[in-house]
Amino acid sequence: MLKNLHVKNLALIEDADIEFSEGLNILTGETGAGKSLLMGSVLMALGSRFDMSMIRKGADSASVELVFDEIGDKALSILEELEIPVEDDGSVIIKRTCSQSRSSCRINGSNATVREMKKLSQALIDVHGQRDYETLLHRSELLEILDLYCGKEMPGLLDEVKERYLVMQELRDKLEDELSDTGAAEKEVALAEFELNEIEDAALKEGEDEELENAYRRMSNFRKIAEGIGRAHELIGGGEDENAGSLTSMALKELSSVSEYDTVLSGFEEELRSAESILSDLQMELSSYMSQMEFDEEEFAVTEERLDLINKLKSKYGKTIPDILDYAASRKEILDKYADYDAYIEGLKAGLAKAEKEYDAASLKVSKLRKKNAPHLQSELTDRLKELNFTTVDLEIKLEKTEAGVKGSDSADFLISVNPGEDRKPIAEVASGGELSRMMLAVKTVMAGREDTGTLIFDEIDSGISGITAWKVAGSLAGVSRHHQVICITHLPQIAAMADHHFMIVKSSDERSTTTDVIAAGDDGSIAEIARLLGTDSVTDSTLKNARELKDKAAAVKKAL
Repeated sequence: MLKNLHVKNLALIEDADIEFSEGLNILTGETGAGKSLLMGSVLMALGSRFDMSMIRKGADSASVELVFDEIGDKALSILEELEIPVEDDGSVIIKRTCSQSRSSCRINGSNATVREMKKLSQALIDVHGQRDYETLLHRSELLEILDLYCGKEMPGLLDEVKERYLVMQELRDKLEDELSDTGAAEKEVALAEFELNEIEDAALKEGEDEELENAYRRMSNFRKIAEGIGRAHELIGGGEDENAGSLTSMALKELSSVSEYDTVLSGFEEELRSAESILSDLQMELSSYMSQMEFDEEEFAVTEERLDLINKLKSKYGKTIPDILDYAASRKEILDKYADYDAYIEGLKAGLAKAEKEYDAASLKVSKLRKKNAPHLQSELTDRLKELNFTTVDLEIKLEKTEAGVKGSDSADFLISVNPGEDRKPIAEVASGGELSRMMLAVKTVMAGREDTGTLIFDEIDSGISGITAWKVAGSLAGVSRHHQVICITHLPQIAAMADHHFMIVKSSDERSTTTDVIAAGDDGSIAEIARLLGTDSVTDSTLKNARELKDKAAAVKKAL
C-alpha cells in the first residue's frame, strides 16, 4: 500500500507530507484548494509527462516521493527483473525530481527510466480519473477484466496461447517470405556458395589467430627482444663488469663469514644462496633462448599473409574464428535447404499446420474458461450496479470469435441497458461520464479480491451523483477498501463520512504567496469538514448534528460489510 506521499515545490504545494493508512482514505477541500494538483503529483511520480510551469515560483525544481510497503508478488517480480532490491524494511521508494533542464527518476535510490517507473507503478497503484473510467469503452480492456475474473488458471493458459501464437506467426512469416519471391532464392544460393567456399578454402582452426598474432608480434619486435635479452643476460652475470650474479656471490661470502654467530643470519644466508641459484638458472635459460633466436624473412611473410586473410574474413563474417565457422555452418544450411527445396517447403507447411493446431487447442481452452465465467461476472456486475443505484440493469457479456492473437481468438463486449424498454447496446453508446465512474467502481468491487495491486486511487468518482446514489457509491468504496487501500478525492459529504482516515486540502494566502497544505483531520475536524460539505454558509450546531448523523450512518454501513 501507499504509506507516504511527499510533495515539494509543485505549483501551490511548498512542502506536503501525507501519511496514508489501510482502508478508505478520503481527501476533501474547497474548489480550487488543490485536489487535482495532489492527483497530478501522484501521476508525476508514476511517470506521466511533467509541465515545467508547475515548478513553484522561486524554486529550482519540484519533486514527488512515494513510499510503498507490503508490496505484492507482481511488483516484487518487476523489481527483481530491474535488479533493484527492496529496502531493509520491505518498502519501495519511488522518487521523481524535475527541473527546467532535466528530470530524474529513482527507485530505492537506483536510477531508473520513466518507462521502468511506469512499469513498476502499475503493479503498485491503480489510478482512476475521468479518463481512466473510459477504459471501459475499449474491448481489449473488457477482455482483460473477464480474464482477471477467471482466476488463477487463466494466466498460465494465456502464456501458452501467446507462446503458441508467436511460433505459429514466425512459421507463417517464414513460409510467406519463401513463397513470395522465387528469384531471390537463386541469388541467395549463389552468395551462400561463394561465402562458404571462401571460408572453407581458408581452412581455419580455432585458436590459430592468437598463435599467429603472438608469433607476428615476436618477429616484428625481433631487434628489441634481442637487445633486451642481451642486456638482461649481461646484468645478471654474462658480462665482465659487476653484475647481479657476482654481487650476489660477494654478498653471500660476507654473510657466510658471520652467520655462525647468529642463527638469524643463517636464515638470511640460505635465502641469498637460493637467490644465487635462481640467478644462475635464469642466466643459463637466457643463454639458451639467445642461441636459438633467429629471424626468418620467409616465415615472417607467411605469418603476415595468413593474419591478413583471417582478419579479412573476420571483417566479413564475424569477430572471432568460432563466429566465422558458425557463419559457414549457416551458409551450409541454406545450401542444404535449396538442395531439396520442395521438401523444405513441405516441412514448413507441415510445421505450420502443427503450430496452428496447437494454437487452436490452447486458444480453445481459454475460450471455454471465458465462456464458463462470463455469466457469473455478468451476474455479479449486475448486482453491484443495482447496489450503485442503477434502477434498471440489463447486462450481457458477449463473446465473439475474432482473428487469432496473443490473447486467443475472442473479443468481448459489455452490452447494457439502464433504461426500461431500451435494447442492450455497447457501454460506449450508453454510459455518461458519471455512469462510467460507477460502472468502474462496480468492476473494482467485483474484482476486489482478485487484483494484486495494493492501492486504488479514485478521482471524480462522485461526478454527476448525489443523494441515495452517493450513499451507494460510498458503501461500495468502503467495501473495496476491505481488500485494497483506497484513496478517494471527493466533494460529497456521504463519501467523506465513510472515511477511515480523512485529510483536508487547504489553501492559504498572505501578501507574498499562496500555499496548499494537506492536514490530517481528527474526529472533530472530520465532522466540521463534513458539515462544510453539506453546503451551508456557516457551520452551525444543526449542520454539525447532521454531519455526526452521517458519520454514524456510515459506521453502521461499514459494520455491516
